[in-house]
Amino acid sequence: MASALFALALLAALAGPICRRLYKSPGFVTGRDGRLSTSTALALVWTVVLVWLLLAVLGYGLTAGGGVRYFQGADGPLSTLTTVYLPLLGGPYAALIAAKTVVGLRVEKGSMAKPAPKPTESGRRPLRELIANDSGRTDLVDLQYVAFCAVTMLYVVLFFLSDVGGGLPRLPAEIWALTGAPAGAYLLNKMAVRPNPLITNVSVDDGVLTVEGGGFAPDPAGPPSLAQPQVTVDGTTAAASYDPATGTLRAPLPAGTKTPFTVTVTARGLRSDPYPYTSPATPPLTLPAQRGTVG
Repeated sequence: MASALFALALLAALAGPICRRLYKSPGFVTGRDGRLSTSTALALVWTVVLVWLLLAVLGYGLTAGGGVRYFQGADGPLSTLTTVYLPLLGGPYAALIAAKTVVGLRVEKGSMAKPAPKPTESGRRPLRELIANDSGRTDLVDLQYVAFCAVTMLYVVLFFLSDVGGGLPRLPAEIWALTGAPAGAYLLNKMAVRPNPLITNVSVDDGVLTVEGGGFAPDPAGPPSLAQPQVTVDGTTAAASYDPATGTLRAPLPAGTKTPFTVTVTARGLRSDPYPYTSPATPPLTLPAQRGTVG
């Protein structure tokens, strides 16, 4: 029991500062669009878990374990490190490196939209982004990746706490598939996802609609019908112009449009998710203070 409490205290001391740092400023685990990166977050968590296991085994060996002899022998406390735990860590890191490479190449070639980061008021990011796509919808592939990794971590942590003196838990060598297979599916999803346009903000100024987001660039090599993107407001299509400098679309607001309304963008034959627009709140009118008369 004392060994398990020591291991839990060590885990809190190791993970606590990291969690506080990421809670206040999660930039370390975000992607190029400012959202939480699933692959980066899971690779970081697996790193923390493995470092914790090694430090806990080292602490036990140097105290209750009796010293150097505790680590010796073919069945020592670290005997499964290379056959089980490094492969468990390798899957998430392979997915992290490959996903960053795939996304970078697709964004460079214009086959994937990644809009510029939009910071939140608090600077924090919701954990739901770990299982959601760029449009904010739950992604089944991301969900299964996070779920399988979480279950595997829980399995490792609980078995280790049940017998800290036994060293790294003797898990089946095939358990790496619980992280490797979901990581492979996550990577394939990054490669196969369709580059639908993505709307991040809509504003109206003097009857002109400005749409921000990504994936709006026209397709000059395609048919004339796909040469220019289209903006649709409540079912009415408006002629849009694309600004390559800012990556935004500008279109006249159709006559008779009432707020709130819904905006969609069609580019290269692909349609974005609907984006609801509501009129921004009108700031309260502030009257100038009246000066008193001097009698």
